[in-house]
Amino acid sequence: MTSTERIIEVRRAGDRANTEISWLDSRHSFSFGSHYEPENTHHGLLMVNNEDIVKPGAGFDTHPHRDMEIVTWVLRGSLVHQDSTGHAGVIYPGLAQRMSAGRGILHSEKNDSWTLTGEQSHSEPVHFVQMWVLPDEPGITPGYQQVEIQDELLRGNLVTVASGMPQHSDTAAITICNRSAALHGARLQSGQSVELPEAPYLHLFVTKGEVLLEGAGPLFEGDAVRFTAIGGQRVTASAPAEILVWEMHAKLAAA
Repeated sequence: MTSTERIIEVRRAGDRANTEISWLDSRHSFSFGSHYEPENTHHGLLMVNNEDIVKPGAGFDTHPHRDMEIVTWVLRGSLVHQDSTGHAGVIYPGLAQRMSAGRGILHSEKNDSWTLTGEQSHSEPVHFVQMWVLPDEPGITPGYQQVEIQDELLRGNLVTVASGMPQHSDTAAITICNRSAALHGARLQSGQSVELPEAPYLHLFVTKGEVLLEGAGPLFEGDAVRFTAIGGQRVTASAPAEILVWEMHAKLAAA
């Protein structure tokens, strides 16, 4: 494939690999863990797009990461983050959160918010999307950031959730350590539409509802679209919907 080829590739929700155990239902857009597909390791700079459902009282015990920018977006419920840099907090819908693993970090993610808040335990699963991109430089200082952006998303615009691109320095809710990548999100009522950015690589993921993508037709919850050398299409909600869009101006040098 040459860099000038214009490609729109629809990936349906049901075609994703699935990891299912007693407390976790995880669906992977790219190769992850024991699910390895040599032709499906990334798109542009995006290496992981996992949609996870975790039962209450359970979650990912403390584990390491290195040289990765990890953005977590909660769709329903709440997720507790704790890491070795001393950060701890509850992530919920409308809160943008990023962890820079840098030269090495330990963290856990669990559906047990009552351990921090002191409130009564709940029985609601947490449903979230976790996305990974490589940083521009290895070995940076580990870091953490979170910002509430609920109000902006409810206005029906494409909002910059996370970015390392210089042009988003004053508009992004949170930053990532990659100058060629940005994550946008929108919540749309039926009939509302947004225009996708122009970029060499885009990744559109429908987290909720149903939308109509110009030139490709209807997309449903869990569907994704990978764009190469093409952008600017309109996305229109057929019902109340939410979308996440990665804008990427570079790609990984190798799979």
